[in-house]
Amino acid sequence: MSKQIAVRLPDDVVEFVDAVVGSGRERSRAAVVLRALERERRRVVAERDAAILAGAEPDPDLAGLAKHVARLARNL
Repeated sequence: MSKQIAVRLPDDVVEFVDAVVGSGRERSRAAVVLRALERERRRVVAERDAAILAGAEPDPDLAGLAKHVARLARNL
């Protein structure tokens, strides 16, 4: 289910959205806005999760895994 809403955007933002649609990268203005809002929602959730993890005590069971992944990243 979806709902239709009306939003006011600055002219330059609308021009950007129209350029994205015009280039064929998205099929509509709504698709551009939806993608941006989904990305923002993921960012907010990730920021919340990072804050939770920053306040948590280190997990000794995961320390070895973290070291392993850190080495992999350097080898890429």
